[in-house]
Amino acid sequence: MTTSAATLDDFVVGLCFPEAPRWHAGQLWFSDFYRHEILCADAQGQLTTIAHVNACPSGLGWRPDGTMLAVSMHDCRLLNVSNGETHTLADLSAYVPGPCNDMLVDEAGRAYIGNFGFNLYAGETPRGTDLLCVSPDGKVHVAARDLAFPNGMALTPDGRTLIVAETFGQRLSAFDVAHDGTLSRRRVFADLEGSYPDGLCLDAEGAIWVADARGNRVLRVMEGRGIIESISIEDQQCYACMLGGGDGRTLFLCTAPGTGPENGARREGRIRTARVDVPRAGLP
Repeated sequence: MTTSAATLDDFVVGLCFPEAPRWHAGQLWFSDFYRHEILCADAQGQLTTIAHVNACPSGLGWRPDGTMLAVSMHDCRLLNVSNGETHTLADLSAYVPGPCNDMLVDEAGRAYIGNFGFNLYAGETPRGTDLLCVSPDGKVHVAARDLAFPNGMALTPDGRTLIVAETFGQRLSAFDVAHDGTLSRRRVFADLEGSYPDGLCLDAEGAIWVADARGNRVLRVMEGRGIIESISIEDQQCYACMLGGGDGRTLFLCTAPGTGPENGARREGRIRTARVDVPRAGLP
């Protein structure tokens, strides 16, 4: 493994807890949990508020027709977002035992949504949970069972492989994706024992950049090889990352001093950038 001495630059500062970054339409879109806002930043880091989500926004994505979707964490809903307003597309509360988190929307408009599986903030014991899929008509079904805190996801450019971070499983798992969105042939993409993989993205060499939520670093991981590169973030934890920018080689890093509203109230969350050699690929 190579530990990179990449230069980290501040892109946006003064945030509460930035998460779920997405490069879309030439801007960086993200959720700030404890501001209860979906935001986007232009190339200079100037912010625009897209919508307010009372129960904390998390995963973001877009359908082929341009419709924006967002996860509402604590009331476990999938939202349509339009003109600053949000409307419930699907109620997920009957399917999950804890808050919902990250999401990937594929090119057919299907939304794969993870969840904690337990009440992290109340100190419950971690347990397995289901990865959900919401079809474009709002119907909810279970896509995969018994994942250990399914979190960030990426889809390969051919749409045939979904990679999922299992945060408390300390691994990345991969699934074959059928034309109807069904998942099969679950396997370990990378064993990351000692790390807690969170938000992630895919590059053009098939490597995954993934935030290590307890390791003050972001990792570049290859299937069958494990961690091949690491970028250290000395003063904060990193919870998500996204490749973007004009050439797809800017790695955006969502960092904060810690989880929970007490850390969010410090407004020390940041989005930082590092330049990398290989551009983004696939979704999100």
